[in-house]
Amino acid sequence: MTTRPWLRWTLAVVIAAVSILYQRMTGPTHPVRGHVAVDGADVKFRLPRSHAGEGDAEIKIPVRDAAVHGTIEFCRFPTDDPLTRQGMERRGEDLVARIPHQPIAGKVKYRILLDKGGADPVALSDEPVIMRFKGNVPLVVLIPHILGIVAAMVLSVRAGLEALAKGSRTFTLAVWTTICLFLGGLFFGAIVQKCAFEAYWRGWPFGYDLTDNKTLIAFLFWLVAVWQTARNRTSSGWVIAASVIMLVIWLIPHSVLGSELDYARA
Repeated sequence: MTTRPWLRWTLAVVIAAVSILYQRMTGPTHPVRGHVAVDGADVKFRLPRSHAGEGDAEIKIPVRDAAVHGTIEFCRFPTDDPLTRQGMERRGEDLVARIPHQPIAGKVKYRILLDKGGADPVALSDEPVIMRFKGNVPLVVLIPHILGIVAAMVLSVRAGLEALAKGSRTFTLAVWTTICLFLGGLFFGAIVQKCAFEAYWRGWPFGYDLTDNKTLIAFLFWLVAVWQTARNRTSSGWVIAASVIMLVIWLIPHSVLGSELDYARA
């Protein structure tokens, strides 16, 4: 393990960035992207899986060829509702579909098909896409939440590297990791949850929201790590363990087992 602090910081930033990017891109709210061939023309698409705020959700597919038509099939999820089929509206070079606004945490599964000249329609995705509706989160809340989480992740990795090297700043880094995780994850995270899904906490023991639960687990491990390191400044095992555990649970895709409206009870 290198003893150069700037190399540890660089490595911490890289590891944290990769883990955060992986988490976001593999989560169930990350848009579905791809391309399909429609009568020889390559159509690139982006299918959103999350809609914030009021109003219907719009899905735009850039298709220059005016002879190409689109259809959207959708229904509430999870329900036994029959599929609703609607033609897509053309706006210049875009085909636009609309999904009716749903209550907070409501979900809709949808599929988009394109065709030209009466040929067999081409589906943009093999499986229906699930879109979740949520409230709008103000930037004044969202920005400190994101900054706190990013800082906590970088500091967590950095503290683990410091502990492995038996450096003198292990305790200080552990304290700052815990502070940033509390502020970004638990404090501002709860406000984000309230704005988006009308509840400050949906993790244990009130629910199964995995984002809430994994934040709580990481925070508890860091509390123990700080306590143990405060008792014995030469002890590094708990800091290493907390750093590894936080890295592992942060690789769990974002928003897995997130809030979901039960339409049967709504």
